Amino acid sequence: MKQTLSELMRMSRICRMVFATCLGSFILVIFYFQSMFQPVMRRNHFVVGGCCRKGSRNALQELYNPTQPDLSEAALLHQARRDQVVDACRVYSASSRKRRVLTPGDLKHLVVDEDHELIYCYVPKVACTNWKRVMMVLTGRGKYSDPMEIPSNEAHISSNLKTLNQYSIAEINHRLKNYLKFLFVRDPFERLVSAYRNKFTLKYNSSFHKRFGTRIVRRYRKNATQDALLNGADVKFKEFIEYLVDPATQRDGPLNEHWQTVYQLCHPCHIHYDLVGKYETLEEDANYVLRLVGVGDSLRFPSYAKSTRTTDAMTAQFFSNISTQQQIQLYQLYKLDFLMFNYSTPSYLRLE
Repeated sequence: MKQTLSELMRMSRICRMVFATCLGSFILVIFYFQSMFQPVMRRNHFVVGGCCRKGSRNALQELYNPTQPDLSEAALLHQARRDQVVDACRVYSASSRKRRVLTPGDLKHLVVDEDHELIYCYVPKVACTNWKRVMMVLTGRGKYSDPMEIPSNEAHISSNLKTLNQYSIAEINHRLKNYLKFLFVRDPFERLVSAYRNKFTLKYNSSFHKRFGTRIVRRYRKNATQDALLNGADVKFKEFIEYLVDPATQRDGPLNEHWQTVYQLCHPCHIHYDLVGKYETLEEDANYVLRLVGVGDSLRFPSYAKSTRTTDAMTAQFFSNISTQQQIQLYQLYKLDFLMFNYSTPSYLRLE
């Protein structure tokens, strides 16, 4: 009888332990999903001490709790942009069976500024050269003062800026939690045409001609000349689009960063970006970031040459010779970028 009673008491203790463990796990799961989808602006990042520099407000604080009245309106705009990304990611997550965990290798586009607690994900063909110049000024500790004094080729030397993949897992998590994370985006097809014009129509980009142009000519041009096969210097836009929508290209591996989607470059469904700037309002959004950092009076984002910019009208002209089927395929490839960053489907597309 005593043995039976002892066994019953032991089983009771085990049941209580299992119940407590399950309850704790359930609470953690609920907390995870609440934190994953709760808009960040409604959370207070600054209740816990030690997140910020003593005696000063960092950029993250100024973004979510602006002290300057003229920044409040911008804060609301960027909240709406964050919500747009969250909503698009939620819809995509619900409809997709694909699940993945980021590795440090996925973080090579995220530039870190320790002094100002910033993380910038650079997207090629969205003013990334000038942003890298600005980041070199911010991280240079006096070495640079004017971004435009930095040669463009120097801005793209990887050793000049530190990226998030160079840190340990614990250091990565700390920075993702505590630093202001931002990126700049652009109409996906304008960015695509800009990449084509820059990489395939300019003579000095011979490395791209050799690496991609020769492959594109070989696959998609009938009766190609020996010169075209050898140098790949005259790729047509139609051939470039054929290359992008070809399943064989997807099997070759990730797309080149200049025409890869922002979704794949910056992982906005895995990393919560505090600020999404747009190329269409580049100087306004860029200088807003610099004001949040506290350097707006001494550092301005460089102006860009509007005369050479790829426009919507120019993009429409390039797409006029692309078949309806290829337009549909291409839109599907970049659809998430359109949805996440609130770009309308271009009127020049034929999607029916």
